[in-house]
This record gives sequence, structure tokens and C-alpha cells, in this order.
Amino acid sequence: MVSRDARGVGCRTEPGTLTIAMDREALKELIRQAFANVERPGNWALRGGNEGDEPFLVEQEFSDKSDWRALDPAFLEQAPSGYSSALSFFSDEAFRYFLPAYLIADLDGALDRADPLFHLTHGLSDAVRNTKLNERRFGDRTWFDARQHQFSVFSAWEAKAIVEYLRYKLDVVEFNREEITGALSNYWLARAGLA
Repeated sequence: MVSRDARGVGCRTEPGTLTIAMDREALKELIRQAFANVERPGNWALRGGNEGDEPFLVEQEFSDKSDWRALDPAFLEQAPSGYSSALSFFSDEAFRYFLPAYLIADLDGALDRADPLFHLTHGLSDAVRNTKLNERRFGDRTWFDARQHQFSVFSAWEAKAIVEYLRYKLDVVEFNREEITGALSNYWLARAGLA
């Protein structure tokens, strides 16, 4: 059975169950709508750190990217300059702004190396949520603490789009299911006001 949410977006439901992931095209439209009014951070606020080359390469390679909607998935796969995904090196604001481009590219099957699913679930599952990042440097800060801080920039509507992305991935992937389920139950559902 297909039902419509408050925005008129279609999602599949079965009697007596929670909402099952919406179809891919409806999910892509939800992501576009949810992130439509997010302002791009200034170039000075693109990188999330100063250690290593990657944050500076991210800043350089994304400095002329003014609209996440226009980013080619091939660019997302290679930036920064063939290193790991830029999602690892963005500031929280840049992560929020550019994330929808990665989510849509992933839904289209256009990503191999860049993995938004990892970046939205790591540190939130029961297995690692209480693991300390680096006690000598960050004291008692856990992965969960760090992720809560990073994800606090998302509005409730943006968090709902992320929840739907995670639900969709839960339906279509055979691996990472425990991480996805843990991230949803430990953080994202409550963050989106759906718990």
C-alpha cells in the first residue's frame, strides 16, 4: 500500500508495520526539498581541520563549487585529488551543504569509493558509540559525542530525509545492516522527531 506524508511524498507501508523505505525517485526528491534552502558556507569554512593535506585539498577543490545540485558524481568520487572521500574532511557546515549531492549520487549507483552511508552511521551503533576517539587528545569524548556534535547542524526536516535514506539503504544493502539499525535507533529517529 502507498501512503502520502504531510508533503505528499509517497512511501510504502504494510498493515501493522512501520513505514518501509520510499521509492528511490521519491527519496531523491525529498532530499532535494529538505536541503533546498541550506546556505553554502564560505570558502573559509569548507575544511574541517588543519592536519594533513586532505582538508586543504578539499577546500581548494570545492572552493569554486557554488551549488551542490550541479556536482558531477565523478567529481564527488575523486575529490580531493583521488584521496579518501571529501566527506571525511569537510567542516560540519560543508558536510551539511554537500551531503545531498552524495546521497543522490549514491542512490543513482554512481559512487564506489565515496560512502555517505558510512559517514551517517559510523560512531552511532552500539558496538562503537562509547569508544573514545583519542583519549590523550580529546579526553572522554566518544564517537557518539563527536557525531552528535557534527550532526547537530541538521534541521528536523533534513534529519527526516537522512532517516528515509537510511531506511532505503536498509532495504537494499546486505551489509552494514547492524550499523544502519543502530544509527537509526540510537540517534537519527530521535533527531528527526520520529522516535
